[in-house]
Amino acid sequence: MKVGLFVPCYVDQFYPGAAIATLKLLEKLGVEVVYPPKQTCCGQPMANSGFEHLTIGCNELFIKNFEEFEYIVAPSGSCVLHIRDHLHDDKQPEAAKSISNKIYELTAFLTDVLKVKKLSAKFPHRVGIHQSCHGQRGLHISSMTELVAPEFSKPLSLLQMVDGIDLLQLSRKDECCGFGGTFCVTEEAVSVKMGKDRVADHLEHGAEYITGVDMSCLMHMEGILKRQGSKVKVIHIAEILNAG
Repeated sequence: MKVGLFVPCYVDQFYPGAAIATLKLLEKLGVEVVYPPKQTCCGQPMANSGFEHLTIGCNELFIKNFEEFEYIVAPSGSCVLHIRDHLHDDKQPEAAKSISNKIYELTAFLTDVLKVKKLSAKFPHRVGIHQSCHGQRGLHISSMTELVAPEFSKPLSLLQMVDGIDLLQLSRKDECCGFGGTFCVTEEAVSVKMGKDRVADHLEHGAEYITGVDMSCLMHMEGILKRQGSKVKVIHIAEILNAG
């Protein structure tokens, strides 16, 4: 199996450890991983701000970089959802559709494609899980509490395979952190208040780490934690699944 590794801009710039952990984890599970070196932004920030018509160059480059792969995997639910729902190219509609159908968020790829049942990971810490909105409500990698339906969580199922981890039960386990991409810029006060509420839930339950599938959400909460002088850290789920 040959997989193309898509690394979002903010992961590349601020949290390269998440990308490295994703690469190492996939290789550990027997996957051949290739990183196309000419990849850039997928265009999500522009699209989120109402300028999707300016993402044509991003779309064309994304197709050029990733059309050869059987699967595309990224450590980011929001960027994967953008590609799935919005990638388009009037000159190459079939190529765009093909890529939209074969791109996966990391935990969904591990559970749905590789069907991982066991991990050789160890992380002896108290960990709170943040279920990010794009992953949960867009990619359906976990269930929503407002629905009368069986509960499931692909990230949780993988974390439960990690030796020594103490997973916390939060009071509001699928509440939004308030990041929302450019929402945190245009609605700063609301975004910060939502983030403080989300962080407080983790702190009240004694978290040492907050993890999730989106470093963007974790980055938002990390900023709040640092301003509060908290010792609680954020960590991408790939770094836990590859730990030890």
